[in-house]
Amino acid sequence: MQAALAILSGALVGFSLGLIGGGGSILATPLLLYVVGVRNPHVAIGTGALAVAVNAFANFAAHARSRTVRWRSAAIFAVVGVAGAAAGSSIGKAFNGKRLLFLFAILMVVVGVLMLRRRHDSTAADGTERLTGAVIAKIAGAAVVVGALSGFFGIGGGFLIVPGLIFATGMPMINAVGSSLLSVGSFGVTTAINYAMSGLIAWALAAEFIGGGVIGGVLGMRLALRLSGQRGTLTRIFAGLIFVVAAYMLYRNAAALGL
Repeated sequence: MQAALAILSGALVGFSLGLIGGGGSILATPLLLYVVGVRNPHVAIGTGALAVAVNAFANFAAHARSRTVRWRSAAIFAVVGVAGAAAGSSIGKAFNGKRLLFLFAILMVVVGVLMLRRRHDSTAADGTERLTGAVIAKIAGAAVVVGALSGFFGIGGGFLIVPGLIFATGMPMINAVGSSLLSVGSFGVTTAINYAMSGLIAWALAAEFIGGGVIGGVLGMRLALRLSGQRGTLTRIFAGLIFVVAAYMLYRNAAALGL
């Protein structure tokens, strides 16, 4: 039963990554804790980070084949952000697990609100990348912050990377989704390695999660390509999902912390 739940949960996470480039670990951690039955929050974070990283790279390859990736922007964000992810994950391991999840849920609510307030997706005039010094600085600055948050909370960071790429470069939503997956995978690997060194990954569960994620990712990417012309649809779907998961995590962890 646990294996079946892990595969189904992985499929949901893969679908989210393929659809909106985010929602990987933001879903993986609570699914591993409350559906699959992992008891240790740090093990859930480490296992989720590894599974999300592998699924993100698989989805990135699919988006690359569909030519929705802005390669230079994606590479800059990934390389710079890895340093932040390494530092953030080291700090996160030292935090109380339940308090970490409580803060994680609050962050989810804030991000959901910010996503809904951004009423229009940015668009570029054409399909080319024009990376001036100012644009590169914006990408690097966003990457450091997002990478640190990704490592601290054990998340892939896609739900922050996508708006970060749009803000810095003005690329369309579908390109930000495809490009973000390189960073999601890179941040996830960095976090997973850090947690693996402390023995905080359940390897068998991670394999089952990844298997389900590959199938879900294919379906999610196909739907993303269909919805890419409908402005704001993907954002509203993801924001609604964030609020539901955050509310449940706040409920579960507020009681555990005596709040």
